[in-house]
This record gives sequence, structure tokens and C-alpha cells, in this order.
Amino acid sequence: MRRHLRRSTRKLLSPRAWKVRLVFWAGAVLIGLVCALLARLAEHANAAFLSLAHTWPLAPLVVTPLGMTLIAWLTIRWFPGSQGSGIPQAIAALHIPGKSAVLSLRIAIGKLVLVLAGLLAGGSIGREGPSVHIGASIMFSLGRWVRFPPHYMERGLILAGGAAGVAAAFNTPLAGILFAIEEMSRSFEQRTSGLVTVAVVLAGVTALVVLGPYHYFGNIHTEAAPPLAIWSAVLVCGIGGGLLGGLFGALLVTGSLRLAPLARRYPLRLAFGFGLLLAIIAWLSGYSASGTGYAEAKAILAGTAPHDPWYSLSKFLATLASYLTGIPGGIFAPSLATGAGVGADLGHWLPVAPLSIMVLLGMVGYFCGVVQSPLTAFVIVMEMTAERDLLLPLLATSFLAYGASHLINPRPLYHTLAQAFIEKDRTQRTSRRDLQSKTANEPR
Repeated sequence: MRRHLRRSTRKLLSPRAWKVRLVFWAGAVLIGLVCALLARLAEHANAAFLSLAHTWPLAPLVVTPLGMTLIAWLTIRWFPGSQGSGIPQAIAALHIPGKSAVLSLRIAIGKLVLVLAGLLAGGSIGREGPSVHIGASIMFSLGRWVRFPPHYMERGLILAGGAAGVAAAFNTPLAGILFAIEEMSRSFEQRTSGLVTVAVVLAGVTALVVLGPYHYFGNIHTEAAPPLAIWSAVLVCGIGGGLLGGLFGALLVTGSLRLAPLARRYPLRLAFGFGLLLAIIAWLSGYSASGTGYAEAKAILAGTAPHDPWYSLSKFLATLASYLTGIPGGIFAPSLATGAGVGADLGHWLPVAPLSIMVLLGMVGYFCGVVQSPLTAFVIVMEMTAERDLLLPLLATSFLAYGASHLINPRPLYHTLAQAFIEKDRTQRTSRRDLQSKTANEPR
């Protein structure tokens, strides 16, 4: 007992232990500040594009493809590794030994700037996935700066940074913790779990101080309904949302992998082509398909938006086109918006429950179908809407959607995309070893 007490006291007072804690805490506060800044600037960027689009409706047909091409060039030239959501890079970094090419302060800065540029150009992208990438990059860079030697600590830094990014972006601390466990690591080290939890809370509190107390979609109140109606909605939205979310994930993964050789040879042509496709989709939708989709999803959830039967399809296609341009940008917020549209469509076509319930369950069903992380999807939607009356139906919808999604897309979205970064790093390491071996064996 005394020996255990002495060991605990030494650990508590150890300068090395306090150095670790201070790095985690300082990194978490910094992540909260950066994510809060990104949230504010993203709103202004989105509003600026919509102002342009509504003033000169045909201007985005030129601005968007040219903007996507410029952002793709900047990504390739100055910020390689920052493309896409950023979650696959954070996951890949957990499996890449030593110095990571996909996590750095340069990439964090580039991610922030280029995501804002993408919104200014009319991309259907979100800031939440990039917040994970930025958070992981900040934490990883701090760890390298203070020279943490053990590999498990680098792993803890990446997990804490990514989870803190989710917590700060959505104001969902519990979802940040679950995201670290369920999506990023698929396991959890006991030695770093406490540090990750504290980092998530600190990042969330920091963002809360800057942005003020809020729920991402406000306080959503659903109508009362009999249990039979609610569980009928669970079946409809879980299966329907999960299948559509799985279809989006399958198209995104297949498109990314099959277009990879073309993207390496003609990245700017690809960015221009998908940028033009995005502009046409957005123009046909009256530009409701542009941007994060936050305002549209909030209006659908609140029941203040007239039903647009084409919104979910246009947002689905616009988000897919935006991702395939190769620019930095996430799919979390656009997927939530698409899911709200899917729920509204199902509520009009199969009105088995009040529309407010169908929209909420459709959102969690589609979102889980895309990311295939049922607990994270459930907790994110629960915390974002402050919904407490439909906890079991939300959870059941999420798991049902997870199963339905696997029928369409058996490959987990983020982990499949992360594999490409892992393979690229492995190939580069092998090439360097072969070159060093060849150089060492050359006659002098």
C-alpha cells in the first residue's frame, strides 16, 4: 500500500508527467481557439459566396471551377497532404511510424486557409473533418517540439488532437471522446485515455468561451407520437438513410480510388471538371446545395423551410463533386444537411410519424450510413440538437443504418481512404531504403 502510494506521489509530482499534461492542455486550448476561429470565418466565407451567387446567378459557373483549380494547385504546390476531409490523414498517422508527412503546422495552416477558400468558391464542404486534421496536426507538432520519445505518446497526441477537433467544431465533448475510440483508433490505450478526455473537455470549453453557449442546431423539439409511429420511423429512416449513406460512401471511395491515377497525372484538369459539375448542380438548386448546409439543415429541422424534393439529391451530388475535386474540405456538415433532406423526403413520401421525428431520424440514419460509426453518429446528433426524448429511437436508427450501409459499402469510408496514405508512406520509405542501399553498395 505504501509502495503504491509512493509510486502515485512520484508520478503526480514528476516534472516529466507535468510536462506531458501541460503540452496536452495547451494544445487543447489552442485547438479550441483555432476551431472557433474557423467556425466564425467559415460563416462569413459561406455568406460571401451566396451574396455573389444571388447577385450574379451565373458568376459561380466561372468562379467555382476556376476557384477549385486554384485551390487544388495551392494544395499540391504548398500544402501536400491537406486534401480532402483530413480524418483519413489523422487515422493514417496512427499507423505511420516516426515523423508523419500528413500532420504538421504547415498542413494545419493550409487546411484552415484552403477550407475557407473552398467555401468562398462555392464548395459543398464542411469544417468539422478539417478541424480533426488541424487538431491532430497541432497536437502532433507540439509533441515533436518538446520531443516526446515514446511512440504511444505520439499516438495519444494524435487521438487527443483529433477528438478535441470534433469537440470544438460541434460543441460535442462526448462525441469527441467516442470519435477517438470508435473511428480514429478502434481501440483505446488506458495510459492516454485520461489525457485525451481532458484535452477534449478543454478544447470544447475554449470554443464555448469564444463562441458562447450554443447547440450546433439549436434546441430541437419534436412532436409527440405513439410508440408504433416512432418505431415505424426508425425502420424507414434507419434502412432508407443507411442505404443512401452507404451509396454516398461507396461512390466516394470508388471515385477516389479509381480516379487516383488520373488525379496524379492531371490534378488541375480534374479539379476544373468537377468544379464545373459542382457549379452546374449548385446553379440548378438555386445555390442551396453550396456551402456547409448548416443553415438549410437547421431550417429543415425547425420546420421553417418549405419542402424541396430535390434538395437531398443536389446536396448529395454537390458534396461528392466537391470531394472529388481534391480540395481540402470535410463531409460531416454536408452529410448532416443531406440527411435532414432525406428525412424530410421520407416524411413526405412515407408519413409514418410526424415530420420533425422523420427529419431527425433521417439525419442520424444517413450520417451513420456515410461514416459507419453508429455511436459517434448517435451522440453527435443528440448533442447538436439537445434532443432527449428520442434517445433510444436515435440509437436504434443509427445501428440499423450501420447495418444497411454495409450492404452497399462494406469498406469503412475513412479507414479505406486512410489506407492510401499508409501505402504511399510505405512506398516512399521503401524507395528511400533502396536508394540508400544502392548508394552504400556503389564502388568508391
